[in-house]
Amino acid sequence: MQQSTDFDITPDQKSIATVERDIRFFPTSNHDPSSLSVACIDTWNREGYLGPLDLYDQRSIIEIRSYFDKLLEETLASGQDSYSISSAHLKHGRVWDILNHPLLVSYVRDLLGEDVVGWGSHFFCKMPMDGKRVDWHQDCSYWPLTPSKAVTVWLAIDDADQKNGCMEVYTGSHRHGLIDFEASASESENVLNQSVKDPQQYGKHQLTPLTAGQISIHSDLLVHGSSPNHSNQRRCGLTLRYCPASVTAYLGWNRKGVLVNGHASSKLWPGAKRPDSD
Repeated sequence: MQQSTDFDITPDQKSIATVERDIRFFPTSNHDPSSLSVACIDTWNREGYLGPLDLYDQRSIIEIRSYFDKLLEETLASGQDSYSISSAHLKHGRVWDILNHPLLVSYVRDLLGEDVVGWGSHFFCKMPMDGKRVDWHQDCSYWPLTPSKAVTVWLAIDDADQKNGCMEVYTGSHRHGLIDFEASASESENVLNQSVKDPQQYGKHQLTPLTAGQISIHSDLLVHGSSPNHSNQRRCGLTLRYCPASVTAYLGWNRKGVLVNGHASSKLWPGAKRPDSD
């Protein structure tokens, strides 16, 4: 179930298919990164994935987790599920502030360039013994953006490991462009609604465990997913989406955008404002 607001724009696949997009990987050329190393840039271009990277210390992430606990309690009490807190930066000032975290923005700027827009924020919270998986997919297949230069930052609110369903990726798969996918066989068992078959032919499998407060970054073309949480430990992550300000967003998607660094055309990204409510 999705929260219903003006900002929850979720175009279906048929609508996205009408958008003419340039879908391919654009390697980063940055010989003087500010927060990442040159070796990290090389790894990014080769694998389409970076992590773990440190962001919040233990005290800070405990505070953020406490904030999320209250937000989740309110969400569940309203009849929605633990996956339904989306476009959160446009509703909650605390999430807006995370999207704009200086070190996080610096990591992303090293990959995307000086002019950066943050446009997405979605809590993916697997409750203990949650039977849902996230099938293999590429983020770009869901987004009416062109060219395909977006990245996802995955912030661990809880510790994430193999037992509670951490993200898994196929490194190198980002270099294959848009990969064919099928509709999910059972949406009751899959958080998403599509699945890439036989992902092993596109890259090398890698588990991506994170300690709470750490982040990973992956390309919008990277094939990734996660197994169900069969443990007694919750696994919550906050996904934050960014792209260069030169990217064009269709189907109203640009109304989600927040300029987090540099400059952006108001025609491409009108500029959302920080919400009053925390």
